Amino acid sequence: MKRALIFCLLPLAFSTQPLIAETHAGYPIQTTPATGGEGTVNQADTNAYSLPQGNLSMTKRLDFSVGNSFFRNPWVEAPASTDARDGLGPLFNTNSCQGCHIKDGRGHPPGVDEPPVSLFLRLAVPADPVKDAELLRKHGFKPAPVYGSQLQTAALPAAKPEADLVIDWEPVQETLGDGTVVELRKPEYRIENPNYGPMPSNLLVSPRVAPQMIGMGLLEAIPIADLEALADPEDTDNNGISGKLNQVWDVASQQTLPGRFGWKAGEPDVHQQSMGAFAGDMGLTSSIKPTTDCTPEQQCERFTHGGEPEVSDKVANFVTFYAKSLAVPARRDLGAESVQKGARLFNETGCAGCHTPKHQTGEVADRPDLSNQTIWPYTDLLLHDMGPALADGRDEFLADGNEWRTPPLWGIGLAQVVNPQSGFLHDGRARTLEEAILWHGGEAQPAADRYRQMAEPERSALIDFLNSL
Repeated sequence: MKRALIFCLLPLAFSTQPLIAETHAGYPIQTTPATGGEGTVNQADTNAYSLPQGNLSMTKRLDFSVGNSFFRNPWVEAPASTDARDGLGPLFNTNSCQGCHIKDGRGHPPGVDEPPVSLFLRLAVPADPVKDAELLRKHGFKPAPVYGSQLQTAALPAAKPEADLVIDWEPVQETLGDGTVVELRKPEYRIENPNYGPMPSNLLVSPRVAPQMIGMGLLEAIPIADLEALADPEDTDNNGISGKLNQVWDVASQQTLPGRFGWKAGEPDVHQQSMGAFAGDMGLTSSIKPTTDCTPEQQCERFTHGGEPEVSDKVANFVTFYAKSLAVPARRDLGAESVQKGARLFNETGCAGCHTPKHQTGEVADRPDLSNQTIWPYTDLLLHDMGPALADGRDEFLADGNEWRTPPLWGIGLAQVVNPQSGFLHDGRARTLEEAILWHGGEAQPAADRYRQMAEPERSALIDFLNSL
C-alpha cells in the first residue's frame, strides 16, 4: 500500500502545450507531448504505466490508491482472515490482476519452464446460429463442453487445473525489399494433460496476452458517434479499410451495445471487462458476473466461496476506478528529425487508417479529468480483418476469426521498459515492433508491404516514431 499512497501525494499533472493543427497525407500529426490530454504524466521508467491521471483530484487519488491495492495484491483461498480478498479459484490462471498486467503493462508468452500466467487460451466450439441464438446473443460464442470459455492452468491445492498449455515456436524467415532478413516466430499451441476428460475434437482456441492498462477511461469517454463515423463495414470509400463496431451484450443494461474493450472488442465498458477478468482469470464472482468459468462437471461448488459475490460492489467499483484512471505517459523525442519523419511515414503508409491518431472525449459525469480531453491513442477501436496469419478461427459476437480490434499505440514505446518480456500483437508473438508490422495482413497488408519496400533509414524512422509514443 505504501507505493500507492506515494503516488497519491505526487504532483503528477502534465502541462499541455497549445495544440497546433497539423496534418499529413490526410491524417493529423501530433505536435504536443500530452498524448493523454491534461492528465498526461511525464514518466518514462518502469512505473510509466502505473500513475494516476495527472489532473486527478486529491480525493480521487485516494480512491485510486485503494483500487491499486486490490489490483496489485494476491487474492487467496476462502475462508481467510483477509476476507475482502478471499474466494480465489478453485480454477484460475493467476491470483492477482497484476499477475497478468505486469506493472499495469503487457503480458508475454511463457518462457521455457515458465507457467503461462499472462497469456491464456479462450475456448469455444462451433455454434449453430439457430439452436444457439440466445447463447450467441449474450455471450458471443459457444463455450466448450466441460472446459468452458477459458483454459485455466492453475488450481487450489485440493483441485486440479484444467490442463497444461504448451507453445511450440516455428521460425519464419521474412526478406524485405532491400534484402534484409528478419526472423519471425509462429506459435503453435498444444493442450496437454487434461484433467476433466478429453478436449472436444472441434475445439477452437484463441490465445490472448494481457494488454496494457493505460488510458482506458479516456477510451471509454470517446463518444460512440465518433466511432460510428469511422466505421465503414462495406468499404464505401474503396480505400481497402472496412472497420466495424462490434455489438456485444451489456449485462448492466441487459441490451446489446457497441463493444470497445478486449482484443476483439467483446466488452462494452471497463467495469464489465474488469469483472469478466475476475471471473475468468481468478475464479471470483461479482454482482454482474455471478458465475465463474467452472462447469458442473468440475464440481467447483464443493469449495468454500469467499462471499456472494466474492468481489463486493464496493471493491469492484474501486478496481474499475483504478483501471479507468491510469494515466498515459507523455511522448518523448517529439522534435527529433527521425521521429518527425517517421510520423509522416506512418500516415503515408496508411497505418493511420486504422490507428486513428486523434480523438476528443465527451463529458463524463463526476470525472472532469476524463472529460473534453484531446487525446492521441492511435486507434479507431474498430474490428478489422488482419489476414489468415493472425487469425484464430474463433468468433466473438460480430468479430469473425480473422478480425481484431485495433489496439491503441499510445505508450507502446515504453512497453518493454515497463516489462522487458512484453510481446506485441494479441498473442505476444512479436518480440519487436518491426515483427509486429510484418505480421499485419488482410486490410493492413498494403501498409505492411509498403514498410517492406522502404529503405532502411525510412524503416528506422518509422520505428523511432512508434518508440516515441
